[in-house]
Amino acid sequence: MDESASASGLARLTDAVRALPPVQDWNPSVCGDINIVIRRDGAWWHDGAPIRRDALVRLFSTILRLEADGYWLVTPVEKLKITVEDAPFVAVAVEASDAGLRFTTNVGDVVTADADHPIRLRAGEAGLKPYVEVRHGLEALIARPVYYELAALAEAREGVSGVMSGEQFFPLDAEA
Repeated sequence: MDESASASGLARLTDAVRALPPVQDWNPSVCGDINIVIRRDGAWWHDGAPIRRDALVRLFSTILRLEADGYWLVTPVEKLKITVEDAPFVAVAVEASDAGLRFTTNVGDVVTADADHPIRLRAGEAGLKPYVEVRHGLEALIARPVYYELAALAEAREGVSGVMSGEQFFPLDAEA
């Protein structure tokens, strides 16, 4: 088997493994709460202790849904409300390519900033904080080192500093 065919097969397998369940389509009747907190740094905690199994955190992250009244872990038969201190994910890496800015989150999601996955600035306690939408309203806080990488890529357009990705311009300063 040649190397390109092997790489192509691996890419398909990786996509299949990362396929997300259709949580937006599930409407279970059993609802409750669970003492899970996603902290500001992206760490998942249960009953006051960190969840140390990365595979379990990744699994939970795939069944997370944002609704008007908060964040929920959703399965076809039940949904459990959890607490999220800031954003459910943290963008821990960014890669610039011709297609745009590709972010990787702390739970392994990869998303390219575009019209469907915008970069936003929101007011926080210590000033503006940058986020990128990952899926269905779920956002990743852009980690400080990643934001510095974005700032290094920034260009000025009509007096506003920002970055291009997915044919969109995303402002990176408060003036926009």
